Amino acid sequence: MMATLQTDQLKQLKDIFIRFDMDSDGSLTQLELAALLRSLGLKPTGDQLHVLLSNMDANGNGYVEFDELVSAILPDMNEEVLINQEQLLEVFRSFDRDGNGFITAAELAGSMAKMGHPLTYRELSDMMREADTNGDGVLSFNEFANVMAKSAADFLGIKVP
Repeated sequence: MMATLQTDQLKQLKDIFIRFDMDSDGSLTQLELAALLRSLGLKPTGDQLHVLLSNMDANGNGYVEFDELVSAILPDMNEEVLINQEQLLEVFRSFDRDGNGFITAAELAGSMAKMGHPLTYRELSDMMREADTNGDGVLSFNEFANVMAKSAADFLGIKVP
């Protein structure tokens, strides 16, 4: 589980790194690093950025390579993601009324109605069809987590492959 989490995060980080490595030289300048951090919602001052760059720059070349970025960012990402996974598991358990590790269409309908969002038969069928990727008629935690992540991404306007 943890290894998969890290693999996905590494891929996301690599994509972000490549996007901000404007000259494609495999390293980020202070300006490129600033742009990357702003894209993640961080707004460091010039001084903070300088300190951050020197802390991240393990080989002392004045640039941040991908592995240096990973060393600096991944530990924080893990903590955040693990907290989110725990919260998601609680939500999953609240939907999984009988506690068998799967959410049936009836459990989904009941939970949605309880939350004040009753579903039509068509909405329920569409949700189950989209979420039930292996076609076994029930939702596993992974299927549920994928749908929740996609819903959050849609809500935030983020494109998920």
